[in-house]
Amino acid sequence: MSSRRSSIDEEHEENHMDGDFEVEQDDGSRRQIRHQYRELMQNMQQNRDDMLSSRSNKLTDTLQAANQLFAEVFKPREAALDAQLLVLATNLGKEKASQLQADMTVFDPTSFAEDLLSFMGINRLENPDSDSEDEACAKGYLGADAWKKLGTEAEKYFKRTPTFHFMLGSFKTEPPIVRQKTDRQKRTSKVAEKKVMPAQLKKMEESHQEATEKEVERILGFLQTYFREDPDTPISFFDFVIDPNSFARTVENMFHVSFIIRVRFIFFSQYKLVVSA
Repeated sequence: MSSRRSSIDEEHEENHMDGDFEVEQDDGSRRQIRHQYRELMQNMQQNRDDMLSSRSNKLTDTLQAANQLFAEVFKPREAALDAQLLVLATNLGKEKASQLQADMTVFDPTSFAEDLLSFMGINRLENPDSDSEDEACAKGYLGADAWKKLGTEAEKYFKRTPTFHFMLGSFKTEPPIVRQKTDRQKRTSKVAEKKVMPAQLKKMEESHQEATEKEVERILGFLQTYFREDPDTPISFFDFVIDPNSFARTVENMFHVSFIIRVRFIFFSQYKLVVSA
């Protein structure tokens, strides 16, 4: 449609340049032109489904008729109708193009059935009153050897190993998922970090263990000093471990004293602490 009126437009432009845009044209001819334009537009609207069919050329035929009619258009009123027809044709053409399938191998069952019937020599229904095979074919019914004919033709394509295919045509494929490439250098650095971490944790555990042993020895020294001065008086467990100003310190004292009790350097009885002899 972009080159629909190139030659006609050039002739019009030459007439316009000469200043003779108002071409003499009688009212009867103009009415006839407008009537033909309206008939074309009405026909496009009434036969919309046929216009959109991929097997129909009615839209092309309508545009060709409009091209011939446009050669007689010289007035704005008729030109407006031509523009209106072009808009309608453009919309139909766009809708028709959107219905076209990009994958031309899509299976169409109806079309396949029509082609199959044509190849086998005919027909859709069986005539029970027909005795002659030729008469049945002439009236549009399948003959007795119709399927045999199809089998003979299909046999040509089964002399090789059949390939994998879909009976209902192609299917919609999705693009493969793109996997992101990992950086090898970063992966190496992570491995190095993993190798270093156990050594660091080991050092932390060793230093924490040394601090715990020293604190246990210090507390045991306090208890032994107290019992040397007064061996007959047990020490109250709660008075010894509780720090009224620090809950955390109290928990640490209980933790350290429990180590001393476990190795049996002191004994715990009735909330009293007694140093072993």
